[in-house]
Amino acid sequence: MIKPESVTEALIHIMVVVSAADSNMTDRELAKMGSVVRTMPVFADFDPDRLLDVAKKSQEVLQQEGALNAILASIVEAVPSRLHDTAYAIAVEIAAADLHVRPEEMRILQLLRAQLGIDTLTAAAIERAAVVRHRHA
Repeated sequence: MIKPESVTEALIHIMVVVSAADSNMTDRELAKMGSVVRTMPVFADFDPDRLLDVAKKSQEVLQQEGALNAILASIVEAVPSRLHDTAYAIAVEIAAADLHVRPEEMRILQLLRAQLGIDTLTAAAIERAAVVRHRHA
């Protein structure tokens, strides 16, 4: 099973889990992952050139039977509670990247919300902010 080596690796695993939820990692989702890693302060000490390697490792683990619950548990264990809302916001960004949140992605977001202990109001605020950021004119 996978055990993230750092908080930033755990956050990348979250992005991969959300993106792979519908078995189709879109170009927009992959581009958004790169953008998140390059622009969010939580990734300041992470080498963006490692993104692909970490994402591949995560994707390989997700192929295993029963891996989803185990990978979610390892993510929650690796991410300190003060970053739980950040982790959820990153997940929502990836889900919203292709401008349509599919039911499978919504289910992963629900599981993450529960595992991370994100309250309803915080989740709603994060989700609404993502909608606003991704809206076209």
